[in-house]
Amino acid sequence: MSSSSSIDASDLSAINQHASFPVLSNEAGWRCQGNLWSNLRDVCDLLKIPSPSCSSGEDALFQHVRYKAGQRIHTIGQVFENLYIVNSGFLKAVLIDEYGNEQVLSFPMKGDLLGIDGIYTQRHASEAVALSDCDIILVPYKTFSALGRTYAELEQAMFSVMSRELVREQMMISMLSTLSAEAKVARFLTNLGERFSQLGYSGKVFNLRMTRHEIGSYLGLTLETVSRTLSAFNELGLITVDQRQIGIIDPLSLKTLRRLSPAKPRSKVTKTMSETVSALVGKNLLPQWHNDVAPALN
Repeated sequence: MSSSSSIDASDLSAINQHASFPVLSNEAGWRCQGNLWSNLRDVCDLLKIPSPSCSSGEDALFQHVRYKAGQRIHTIGQVFENLYIVNSGFLKAVLIDEYGNEQVLSFPMKGDLLGIDGIYTQRHASEAVALSDCDIILVPYKTFSALGRTYAELEQAMFSVMSRELVREQMMISMLSTLSAEAKVARFLTNLGERFSQLGYSGKVFNLRMTRHEIGSYLGLTLETVSRTLSAFNELGLITVDQRQIGIIDPLSLKTLRRLSPAKPRSKVTKTMSETVSALVGKNLLPQWHNDVAPALN
């Protein structure tokens, strides 16, 4: 970000007095605290919303916090204080039931907004986990509310971002209820490729940061179904698979795929072939089949 900068510890008190939110300490539970900050204009650019026209961009400064893969950004039941914006990296948002079973809700990446589930009860209903090293921008909700009162257009823009997240969830629910298992995996790959393209990365060749088990949890499928479907797509020439690297060869076919044609059982194919050959033998078209080839099939 163009206006992001490193700030000395001696400047923190002045910055926080200006930004109206407290200094975060290790006691607050943050895994890794950086010294990178972004202004309001930077945050708006990242969310792809217009910044307030009468804002100087320095109305508030928002701190970046870095997380390692596997660390949690917020947990279920944690007191709601901040919204979180992904500046870099990949995450998963999950629900965990009373038995410890995990349900993946989404895979946030750059420009996505996290934490809005905490607004309702003032406690987070889900948790966000880093799938790779991440850089997250903290937006204290009190600061956001104060800026919204100052800039009505900013509040409206932020609400549109929250609505965007809800629409994505609704589209996901619709997909899960109407598509076959193969179509779910196909749509997941094409949607992921489109997201990468929007971020300026390759939408044709990319690495899956999530495991096949996590993809299955997200799509409501078993690990085995996801793996089998990816292998089938590879064999059909729709994609290439090299461990976690996916290459999209035929995006149109993937996007319009409804269901794969069921493969004939091997025993049925063998039986059909034997019947055909027997007919040819009966017509003396393959006189050597019965003596030379047929025994090898038994």
